[in-house]
Amino acid sequence: MTATTDIVQKLWNLCHVLRDDGITYLQYVTELTYLLFLKMMQETEQESQLPEGYRWGDLVSRDGVEQLTFYRAALLHLGSEATSLRVQAIFANAQTALKQPRILKKLVQSLDELDWYSAKEEGLGDLYEGLLEKNASEKKSGAGQYFTPRPLIDCMVSLTQPQPGELVQDPAAGTGGFLIAADRYIKKRTDDLFDLSESEQSFQRHHAFYGIELVQDAHRLLLMNMMLHGIEGAVDLGDTLSSDGQRLAKANVILTNPPFGTKKGGGLPSREDFTYATSNKQLAFLQHIYRNLKPGGRAAVVLPDNVLFEDGQGRSIRADLMDKCNLHTILRLPTGIFYAQGVKTNVLFFQRGTTEKGNTKVVWIYDMRTNMPSFGKRIPLTREHFQAFGQCYGDDPNGNRSRVDQGEEGRFRCFTREQITKRGENLDISWLRDESLQSGDDLPEPEVIATEIMEKLRIATKEMEALMVLLEGEEAAEAVSASVGLPTVE
Repeated sequence: MTATTDIVQKLWNLCHVLRDDGITYLQYVTELTYLLFLKMMQETEQESQLPEGYRWGDLVSRDGVEQLTFYRAALLHLGSEATSLRVQAIFANAQTALKQPRILKKLVQSLDELDWYSAKEEGLGDLYEGLLEKNASEKKSGAGQYFTPRPLIDCMVSLTQPQPGELVQDPAAGTGGFLIAADRYIKKRTDDLFDLSESEQSFQRHHAFYGIELVQDAHRLLLMNMMLHGIEGAVDLGDTLSSDGQRLAKANVILTNPPFGTKKGGGLPSREDFTYATSNKQLAFLQHIYRNLKPGGRAAVVLPDNVLFEDGQGRSIRADLMDKCNLHTILRLPTGIFYAQGVKTNVLFFQRGTTEKGNTKVVWIYDMRTNMPSFGKRIPLTREHFQAFGQCYGDDPNGNRSRVDQGEEGRFRCFTREQITKRGENLDISWLRDESLQSGDDLPEPEVIATEIMEKLRIATKEMEALMVLLEGEEAAEAVSASVGLPTVE
């Protein structure tokens, strides 16, 4: 066990201390972020970013009720008076969920006693990422929606091959996994940036990585994560599906896993530049992504199955994507890899064309789902699981190397644009016989089955609503949703 994994386990074990205070897992990680930030500023000799009198030593020197009162005041002060804008953003609207002085004392003492020398040797960023991963793997925390599994991120980054000098964007940044992995990929190939000129190094640290995150608690975890990895790019708190997203600079590379579900309240995105209005978040994000790529820019995007087959605006958006971009590869992901979701997902790889029409000639699909185990705690997903797909994908980030169609018995197949058009632009294509369904073994987890049923009901209800609007108006459509009893999916 490394020092980092040992510390992560010790930090995670502390969350059990907080159960008596009624604190959730996500609240715990957020709370720990505040305390870790103060401690890490001391350990990395960066306390000049903090106002005097509001540093780790000032917290440790107090005890009991006085310590808790000071801590509450410090959170408020750091969110409004800190000299660094990043520090202010991390502590913006920060409030402690701690109610008992003894619990704060336990946390402070435990953090002080950790092996910080070894943690710094191995990298504080890795320590913090380990904590975020631990939180995401705990289903009760609900944090899986902000965390894409590291092996999948590493696969997507290695195949898209971000380069020094390129703008790399994540419009649904979560806790920063894609941006940090892209930075790590570039640093590994440039001797930690030392192969680059001084101006190129400055660009990588301050401008190369950027994006938007909607949820404030996720945003503060993201800022902390980026800071510990030496990245100072602008990742703002905002809504990509509003005018905030319109202001993002066009990117050379977009890597992202947009949130699943429909826009809150069922409303449409407030974007004036979208051609196709839709309340489906993934379809709206997909429009943002392919419109926000520079000519020749490339993207790798995690999207659920409904994006591949949803009719109406979905069909139009897929056709527009394949016109404006070369959608060269789709990876059908196995089930169980997203802790908080039971939906089936895919990765779409595409390159923006220099023209607006006819860029997709063929689409290659790799089926990593059929006759694969359902991944989760029993069977963890690893980087090795993506090796066969990587070999089929090839070493060109835009899929331009020679590829071999493996036929109906293989996992990698090619479909022409004409074949897809005849299918009604439906990209939900499978061909392998599912042996698990034949044998009745290895059935999906109950929550996966339930989520699939809910997703099909959601799509059917949307189609009913659209029909009712045509026949009787919007009030009748709302009555359909109420009668079915489906909640809005967030």
